[in-house]
Amino acid sequence: MADRPHPHQLQVHPQQRYEGGFKAGQWGDAGGPSKGKILAVATLLPIGGSLLGLSGLTLAASLLGLAVATPIFLLCSPVLVPAALVAGLFFAGFFTSGLFGLTGLTSLSWILKYFRQAKPLDEAKRRMQDVAVTVGQKTKEVGEAIQQKAKEAGK
Repeated sequence: MADRPHPHQLQVHPQQRYEGGFKAGQWGDAGGPSKGKILAVATLLPIGGSLLGLSGLTLAASLLGLAVATPIFLLCSPVLVPAALVAGLFFAGFFTSGLFGLTGLTSLSWILKYFRQAKPLDEAKRRMQDVAVTVGQKTKEVGEAIQQKAKEAGK
């Protein structure tokens, strides 16, 4: 211990203790909750409690209905399962056809709007020409590489 030039120092931080209740400045200058907060709690507490009670009643009713309906579903399943399947396929087809129609109308509207503008059409033509030139160059390079490899393989 005598070899060390500096002794270790211990730092002590004061601890805050909970003494119960509210501190004086916790709720602002008034020393308590504001009237708006009290009114909000007084209003929302009964509403929240009643909604919680209704959700419990709904859950109980759903479980009771499921317990009553399960034997009926099991007895009628040879009829209900195909009927539910047909109804599900019908509604899926109906909504799918509607979405396809909506997509088609949206696409046609976009194409009509696109072709009414002359400037983007010229730009699209130029881009297509650039792509065609690039594809042609790449094709030529690949062909030359294949010919080169064929000559090397022949030697």
